[in-house]
Amino acid sequence: MQSQLDPSVIAPRGPADAAGPTVASPAPTGRRRPRRDLLPYFLMAPAVIIVLGLMAYPLYRLVVLSLQRTSLAGRFSVAGPTVKFVGFANFEQVLGDGVYWQVILHTVLFTAVAVVLSMGISLSVALLMRRVSGWVRIVMTVALVFVWAIPAIVATQVFEWLIDSDFGVVNYMIGKVPGVNFDHHSWFSTPLQGWSVITVLVLWGAIPFLALTLYAGLTQVPPELVEAATLDGAGPWQVLRNVILPVLRPVLIITTTLSVIWDFGLFNQIFVLRNTQPEQAYWNVAIYAYEKAFAQSNYNAGATITLVTTVLMIGVMVFYIRQMIRIGEAD
Repeated sequence: MQSQLDPSVIAPRGPADAAGPTVASPAPTGRRRPRRDLLPYFLMAPAVIIVLGLMAYPLYRLVVLSLQRTSLAGRFSVAGPTVKFVGFANFEQVLGDGVYWQVILHTVLFTAVAVVLSMGISLSVALLMRRVSGWVRIVMTVALVFVWAIPAIVATQVFEWLIDSDFGVVNYMIGKVPGVNFDHHSWFSTPLQGWSVITVLVLWGAIPFLALTLYAGLTQVPPELVEAATLDGAGPWQVLRNVILPVLRPVLIITTTLSVIWDFGLFNQIFVLRNTQPEQAYWNVAIYAYEKAFAQSNYNAGATITLVTTVLMIGVMVFYIRQMIRIGEAD
């Protein structure tokens, strides 16, 4: 039995058929729903406004000072500050200074060593926390949080006491080794030893946050994948390289980028360890800008160095934000 179809139903309809049957559209409710794609921007707007409000004026002053040249006597003159617009002359002076590039070399080398060591040790601690029993993991977590909670200045002061040349515990313990005399040994007698102490201090403060963050990322690794790889004959290094690290990659990128930003702008630890007067061998970019602006009262050069450093850090921040966006899109 064949069903009878109305040809007008299946035939194409044109403008002339406007009088035919139509599908009723839903009646307007009188209240439009907000577009969901704009919701994240509304949520981010308060934070963006606050950050811009706190950063806009200082950044503006940095730009102004970097384009001017003002003598210390002229700045405090009765007739008002004597300001001379010099354009990019301050940038040419700073970038043409050999000390600046030596400071950049110190900063880059220290950042690379500190980031590699902190990420490697933190990943090892996170993997260890994944393998130990529950109560041991709790003890490790409490210890890491306790270390992380200590202010940087307090931790630096403790390290200064530990390595003191006259009463330091480190020299005393090393001196107990037969044939080794470490009495009155100064750990800052050579730049290599001094930077080693600074690196250890930075690692002490960085590892707790990085280890806990990486452990949180390790909890997202499906145990089924690890078990399947083990059953297929994969060894521990193969499981780490082919199973764990790909899942942990977003967290590794974020923590590594943050470590680069923190270590590149290091200031407090060096400043306190060297009793607020760091020698040139221990200058990084932040210390160099401070020395120029405040120790030498050259505010224009200090502003120029800070502005160049800010541009470099913005480049790192752009990379960090791009990775965050990619991770959000992947989720």
